Amino acid sequence: MNEELLIGLVSISDRASSGVYEDKGIPALRDWFGAALASPWRMETRLIPDEQPVIERTLIELCDSVGCHLVLTTGGTGPALRDVTPEATLAVAHKVMPGFGEQMRQISLHFVPTAILSRQVGAIRGGSLILNLPGQPKSIKETLEGVKDAGGNQTVPGIFAAVPYCLDLIGGPYVETHEAVVKAFRPKSAIRTRPPA
Repeated sequence: MNEELLIGLVSISDRASSGVYEDKGIPALRDWFGAALASPWRMETRLIPDEQPVIERTLIELCDSVGCHLVLTTGGTGPALRDVTPEATLAVAHKVMPGFGEQMRQISLHFVPTAILSRQVGAIRGGSLILNLPGQPKSIKETLEGVKDAGGNQTVPGIFAAVPYCLDLIGGPYVETHEAVVKAFRPKSAIRTRPPA
């Protein structure tokens, strides 16, 4: 039986965390993972303001104390003065994974020219993969799934296709997906075959 994937979801917003408006990032991610994952998972959620020390403490807590294998943040990745999510992520990182940020911007550029203003990063802390996602539910879905043409064929892969294999490499659980939503990519040598029922 697969070990359960523990996902930390962190929505970073001054206004949502103070109750000015409802957070949409965590519900969007909860729904997406519910549709995308075929293996067992559960989540820990946090709604916090755009304060770098608070973000750093939250990421450290989710990685080191809670033991999340995957931590996803939403919000705080633009050029505005209060946008400090990438700085907080890099401050707690043991390794930087630049390909994730590069691919997120590549995907978003298919939809909006302002994607070049995004500063999302990917990083590893211990046995946890941390990824900064956009704040809007539509953008979150696009980033995770990638770009498809009118016929539904993948033209630009989403970042989640690479996440299960990355988790394999850092000691996380073996994650399987529903291919209709997103197909996890692994080298042939890393694919586990299911025992016959």
